[in-house]
Amino acid sequence: MSRPAAPRASPLACAAEIGTAAAAKRVAICRNVSPATHPPCNAVNSCAMIDDEIARSCALFDGKGAPIAGCTPAPKSPAAAAAVVRLYYAALNAGDYDTAWQQWGDGGKAGQTFAAFTRGFAQTRATQVTIGTLPPAEGAAGSLYQTVPVTVAATLADGRRQRFAGRYVVRRVNDVDGATPGQLRWHLDSAQLKPVG
Repeated sequence: MSRPAAPRASPLACAAEIGTAAAAKRVAICRNVSPATHPPCNAVNSCAMIDDEIARSCALFDGKGAPIAGCTPAPKSPAAAAAVVRLYYAALNAGDYDTAWQQWGDGGKAGQTFAAFTRGFAQTRATQVTIGTLPPAEGAAGSLYQTVPVTVAATLADGRRQRFAGRYVVRRVNDVDGATPGQLRWHLDSAQLKPVG
């Protein structure tokens, strides 16, 4: 039996994760859509970090002129809400805990420090998420809520495998006056996961 890999000292580079050519394409999209002076559009960063910058930029410019090439799925769509869950697990899988933590609203999961969040994944070596069929989004009190059904497979440091099923609720502020760009993006709002056989 092979031994699981030791924890990464730094996040897995996008080029190492998906190959140099594919990472270069992703970086080009990121540079095309990002208004940042020094965006994280670099293949040495995790693919999740690059994808997060693409999603952030696309949400920022959504509805302001012609659609920007590379802004898929549409920032307000249920598919974009599901993409946040995929990005979250991609970040966890790459060891990019900062990008994963930032997918939670309010700058990180409420009631949990970044250090506690990171410790919660200290024994996790790999994750994979499968998204189920998305129900229609629901609106309430100026926000949209999208339920995202998931099945999660995780491999621990000792080689044990775990499976979970449940759902995430992903939230974004509806297009209301005074909403910040961050509020107009989908963020993880809550999670209900249970171990399965």
